[in-house]
Amino acid sequence: MDEALKPTTEQQDSLHILPLCMIPIKTPALRRACLVKNSRLETAVELFRDKAGVSGQLYVQDLPDFFEETDAESLPDDMVKIRGLDKMPSFDVYSCRISLRALGIAVNDEEYLKLSSERQAILADRMREFTRPLIAQVFGTDVDGLDESIDLIAMLRNPHQEDTRSNLAKLARELDVKVMDIPRFVEDYGDIFLSLAYFRDCLDKIAPTVERFIVWLQEMKGAWTIRNDRPKERMIDQVEADMKEIVRLINLRFDTFDRKTHDFWDNASAEHFKAVRQYITSHHTSVGGVLCGLTMKMDSWKTRFPNKNPGGPQARLEFLNGEILPGLDTIKKLERSAIDLK
Repeated sequence: MDEALKPTTEQQDSLHILPLCMIPIKTPALRRACLVKNSRLETAVELFRDKAGVSGQLYVQDLPDFFEETDAESLPDDMVKIRGLDKMPSFDVYSCRISLRALGIAVNDEEYLKLSSERQAILADRMREFTRPLIAQVFGTDVDGLDESIDLIAMLRNPHQEDTRSNLAKLARELDVKVMDIPRFVEDYGDIFLSLAYFRDCLDKIAPTVERFIVWLQEMKGAWTIRNDRPKERMIDQVEADMKEIVRLINLRFDTFDRKTHDFWDNASAEHFKAVRQYITSHHTSVGGVLCGLTMKMDSWKTRFPNKNPGGPQARLEFLNGEILPGLDTIKKLERSAIDLK
């Protein structure tokens, strides 16, 4: 494939960008385009973005009117795919794995559904909390320098110490696999917990901005135009309550992920790992959607109201009505949907 058509590192690691070169698209101009989410959680087709950040976008429903008759043969099939993608709540690689499979859409290269090596390196410290129990179980607690998965897998393939070989055999019995299949288990194990590290990293990056945004909301209520307008005050109170509840609930989900991870090593078995993996992956699309929604809304807020320009009451109200409220119910529904996932 033309290098220019491959996803960039930024696109590959993004919550809100899906390069259409990932999937079999026939319309030439669309192969260079991306689907992007905006602060209202609407999906647009980004046909170009220049170095200054100027973006040329169309809504999905407007695509047929934009392309010429020369694309009439390929566009209908492409539109079927794009309309399906339009409904995805997030474009992160983990949500894409599930959603693309459900839609029956193939990818041109499975590497597109992985985080970039650069992002994986950044997440290495977070991965240690997941790999440390495995390292301790196989190699003993005194082993250092084995936190990088590539080193761990290499040593599992060629264990030298008798204790290590014995521990591997014990783990293989618990997991009901052959010793030679342990490296594959480690790869699966690493991938599922890399997803948790990625989503937790996204949450930790956006959480301080949400806190500042809530303070900004509270400041609004000090203005006399708000104090004397009860409906506006109630609206601001509701947005504040919704944002706090969304962050609280998603943090509770990560607490549950952590607990299930720790429980697995207290009772390591193939069935237990399968259950933990199924539980975590069943949350990927809703976690991705919530984090994508929060991130896009907070990015829009930071762009519209930088620190040196907090905005007056009217400008703030217009922003809430135009950028924060649209799509906020979608985020709430995604978070509430997780309650039914056992």
